[in-house]
Amino acid sequence: MEKERVFVVLPAYNCAETLEQTINAIPHHLVDEIIMVDDNSTDESIKVAQSIGIKHIFKHDVNKGYGANQKTCYKLALDAGADIIIMLHPDYQYDPSLIKDIITEFNNGASVVFASRMQHGAEALRCGMPLYKYISNRFLTAFQNFLFNKNLSEYHTGYRAFRKSILQSIDLQSLSDDFIFDNQIILELFKQNVRINEIYCPARYLDNSSSINLLNSLKYGINVLFYSIKYKYFI
Repeated sequence: MEKERVFVVLPAYNCAETLEQTINAIPHHLVDEIIMVDDNSTDESIKVAQSIGIKHIFKHDVNKGYGANQKTCYKLALDAGADIIIMLHPDYQYDPSLIKDIITEFNNGASVVFASRMQHGAEALRCGMPLYKYISNRFLTAFQNFLFNKNLSEYHTGYRAFRKSILQSIDLQSLSDDFIFDNQIILELFKQNVRINEIYCPARYLDNSSSINLLNSLKYGINVLFYSIKYKYFI
């Protein structure tokens, strides 16, 4: 059987301080290509990416949003022939070395793999997750598990991986360009009865890690409730 091509996609925005650290921690012998999509950063993200040898760099002419960034990441990876696409934030909040464990899950038959910070419960707090994020994460996850009869430990991780066939089966362009994209894609997976495998990823919050602010967190949470009910009862 021909080896599956593994691509890592980086949805980048103002990650100049953490990009090199993230790239250095990737197990490169397991990865065929790295694609970075810069959402019109205002710092030196592009210059740093070029200096450390990232070959495939794409820049949005305007800031389009986190969801739009992912759409571009996935399109570029699929067009380039990826079989497995791993989304890794370039702010070093998620451990790149876990790519090895993610690939193992695919080798064992997984279609979608999430790296969950919440599998060990309150350990996320001890690793630095802000209390309000922990509480909202647990509440929204419990709500969606109850509504959809699932048992995921976390719906809100940004460390995700997909087989190409899964991404190709979803109309990504119909989803939001904003942060709620992350949750919408899970709801699309539920519609297709796609199993989501989880591995544990310790939470890591550094001073220079990107983070959604309180206002956007509130907006995201409201949208999670809205779209969950919409998908459950009206789609």
